[in-house]
Amino acid sequence: MSRGFGVAAGLPPEVARPLAERCAELGYDSLWSNDHPGALGLETLAEFGAAAPGSDLGVAVIALDRQPPEKIAADVERLGLDRGKLWLGVGAGFAEKPLTRMRELVPELREQLPGVRLVLAAMGPKMCELAGAEFDGAFFNWMTPAFAAGARTKVEAGASAAGRPTPPIFGYVRTAVGEDAAARLAKEESFYRDLHDGYRNHFARLGEPEGTVGVAATDAADAARQLAAYTALDTIVVRGLASAKVEAMSAVAAAAAPR
Repeated sequence: MSRGFGVAAGLPPEVARPLAERCAELGYDSLWSNDHPGALGLETLAEFGAAAPGSDLGVAVIALDRQPPEKIAADVERLGLDRGKLWLGVGAGFAEKPLTRMRELVPELREQLPGVRLVLAAMGPKMCELAGAEFDGAFFNWMTPAFAAGARTKVEAGASAAGRPTPPIFGYVRTAVGEDAAARLAKEESFYRDLHDGYRNHFARLGEPEGTVGVAATDAADAARQLAAYTALDTIVVRGLASAKVEAMSAVAAAAAPR
């Protein structure tokens, strides 16, 4: 099992670069950013790559209803990102038929982004099966260890039906450490629980109390114990819940670092 560190897109260079250097020192294999209407995840990755050239870079995820493959390819080229080190996470966004749309876009993504490893945002069983069958990885989000284990079996089933090995499975695990950890996790989770029907349906399937999906740890030992439960993930991407400052983010990275 490897470990990545993830942030929200839009970190300024004076935060992103020293954070990337620190994560590389701590033993993280990869650095990740989400993508949202207010900031491009690929631009955050460019800052990470400049400071930690040996690290893999991942964006999770770009909604294809907002950014078509040709726009993504142009941004990768513009930013000078190393395609061989890039994990490109994609999702359907608000598409009316998300499964159909993602299946249809695979050939165009391959054509526009040769050499880039494509990772599908997968929460429901059919999307997990599609990730296993046609993508280079699956990306889970907002899952408990037990739910992730069940989702993994669907990825494995899709790969088996397609006659190929199971691709690597990544997942964000929101992680907060310290006295206010529970409050930080609850605030982040509350935002996503009512973001749109996809998340509302997902959290309903989870059936977990609010503020409990992720890691709220008292210290590094507690964080390590809780993160160790995510055995279904090939790569745990620690999504740091802290203020967007070098010291605060680095403290979470250190507490959740590979041991």
